[in-house]
Amino acid sequence: MNTRQTLEQGIDALGLTLADDAVDTLLAFGQLLIKWNKVYNLTAIRNESQVITHHLLDSLSVLPHLSGVHRLVDVGSGGGLPGVVLAICRPGLQVDSVETVQKKAVFQNQARIELKLPNFRAHHARIEQWQPDYAPGQPDGIISRAFADLADFVTLTAHLAGPDTRLLAMKGLYPEDEITRIPTGFRLDGSTPLDVPGLDAERHLIIVKRT
Repeated sequence: MNTRQTLEQGIDALGLTLADDAVDTLLAFGQLLIKWNKVYNLTAIRNESQVITHHLLDSLSVLPHLSGVHRLVDVGSGGGLPGVVLAICRPGLQVDSVETVQKKAVFQNQARIELKLPNFRAHHARIEQWQPDYAPGQPDGIISRAFADLADFVTLTAHLAGPDTRLLAMKGLYPEDEITRIPTGFRLDGSTPLDVPGLDAERHLIIVKRT
């Protein structure tokens, strides 16, 4: 099975319907990630088939849970995961990626240019010091994928979170211990397992909101 078939079958298994050009762009992003990874060390994964399962499909697994989100902030996404992937598949979604490592932010902006993603922007900044340039300055969603402990994620992004903002933490095993340490003023709003096709590992989406 080639990489396109793996990706298309995974998209079907996730119950997603994507335009043909979105699939082409996702594959192009995967190739771009592999190419730049040789110099920029964006990810430990260098195998093309694993990029499909561990990165693209893993990022796509959260897509069904973004209903009502029009402005999304992606925190510490490294190579642009899940932010670039979500921007490719949801042209109406404004994605701002905030990345502290300059070379990773540079790669993400290069991906934006090469893949023609007007709804994606990468910012080289520390998330706790960053503010969006839109008003009101509160995104609908703030997402992280293997970024930090849940308490740290909430604390570092609290200044961006309005009363209706959803904080979306993509985790591996269910982080029961981390959930008990959610900072005061915030609460667990929900959790759901994410079944990633081709990935033999547990994944969970943890949703936090203001109390």
